[in-house]
Amino acid sequence: MYSGKKQAEVGVVKYPSITIKVYIKDRKMRKLIVLLLLITSPTIFAQAKELPDFTGLVEKHGAAVVNISTVQTQPATGHQVLPEMPNIPEDSPFYEFFRRHMQPFSAPRKSEPRSMGSGFIISTDGYILTNAHVVENADEINVKLNDKRELSAKVIGTDRKTDIALIKIEANNLPKVTQGNPEKLKVGEWVVAIGSPFGFENSVTAGIVSAKGRSLAQENYVPFIQTDVAINPGNSGGPLFNMVGEVVGINSQIYSRTGGFMGLSFAIPINVATDIAEQLKVSGKISRGRIGVMIQEMTKELAESFGLSDNKGALVVSIQKDGPADKAGLAVRDVILEFDGEDVATSADLPRIVGNTKPGSEVSIQLWRNGSKKKIMIKVGELPSDEREEGHKSKQSKQPDTSNRLGLALSELTTSQKKQLDVKGGLLVKDIQPGIASQAGIRSGDVILGFNNKDIKSIKQFNRLLNKVKTGRNIALLIRRGDITTFITMKIEDNKKK
Repeated sequence: MYSGKKQAEVGVVKYPSITIKVYIKDRKMRKLIVLLLLITSPTIFAQAKELPDFTGLVEKHGAAVVNISTVQTQPATGHQVLPEMPNIPEDSPFYEFFRRHMQPFSAPRKSEPRSMGSGFIISTDGYILTNAHVVENADEINVKLNDKRELSAKVIGTDRKTDIALIKIEANNLPKVTQGNPEKLKVGEWVVAIGSPFGFENSVTAGIVSAKGRSLAQENYVPFIQTDVAINPGNSGGPLFNMVGEVVGINSQIYSRTGGFMGLSFAIPINVATDIAEQLKVSGKISRGRIGVMIQEMTKELAESFGLSDNKGALVVSIQKDGPADKAGLAVRDVILEFDGEDVATSADLPRIVGNTKPGSEVSIQLWRNGSKKKIMIKVGELPSDEREEGHKSKQSKQPDTSNRLGLALSELTTSQKKQLDVKGGLLVKDIQPGIASQAGIRSGDVILGFNNKDIKSIKQFNRLLNKVKTGRNIALLIRRGDITTFITMKIEDNKKK
């Protein structure tokens, strides 16, 4: 474009109330520019017109979002406080005595209030939902409302497993949010977060739903909503709104390699949060179901070895003695396909489904066993608040080594080893040669409990089953390693080819 006096107006393009004037000297270029504007401008303005407007949502529902800060009393670390010196003149004979003999002492100190996160009001009488990690270990909780009032809050209850906390302030006629249905959310749908990132209160960010039902490591009870909404420290505990102003989730965490936002944020579905909040409000604790099994993710190779057409379900690798599953007749190598009528698509689904089942309920389980489907009934137990599984370690056997086509040197378990592991049979891996098994992850000290659908009781039985497997086929070995029981799959090939 030219900025001199010889510029010429080549044309005017009008769209709704906008006028675009183009000034350029070259005649051919003028015609080309006008043509391009005529072609593209309707599309550009139409797209701009379709972008969502969040102003009404924020104005109507933003008042129910709060900022949460905490104070935590900490012991003094090298910080000493002198007791107050008596008011004695320096020329007094007692002055030097007190100066020398008054010893400093340590005293607890309070950290300054700091912005920890966000929350939102769910009832007009002051109940607030936030994340458990926002108020964890807090001695004082301060809630700042949208109208700038600051009120102290008390913790009604927290649940670490879902990272939900219910707190309360003493106030009435407060604005509250409207709860939506996360099940109706669609991937690609616009969502809005309001919170206090880095202490900047009532900050609004927007994005889309990236995925639903996400499972995260160490988070067995929450099917997270994944979004690309910008979430940063201080947003934790704040609401995630859909476009009609309903809360569909609680912003909980991000995935980041830098510590800052990288486009992956996760929210706890609001129906999960409100169920937890109701239990905390009524009893102050959470009651979850349990059936007493350890499970493993199904893979394509495992599915093939068990005769399944797909890799859905949760594979049972260990059963707690005298637990609900043991009493109901579940067995190691069962693949749980449905629990109480709900599909178990992945192993991550089962803890959530069982945990949400009321303890004492009798429900049906559909499972895959020995090549066919089977249905059994089970009475759901209650998960202790701090459940810990105890495992066993195997000791070395003094029996002679016996090698096989996998390159494994095995020995049969002694009577004491079987008693320690609470098993009826099994083989101890004493040594392993480079090859198929080592590449699959088998280690010395592992105990082989099963071969596909068979319990292993002797080396002879193991080698007989192994020799029947054709080259190129997958097998699954049930392995006990310390406290962990798991299936390891491998494709059978001749070791000499490796």
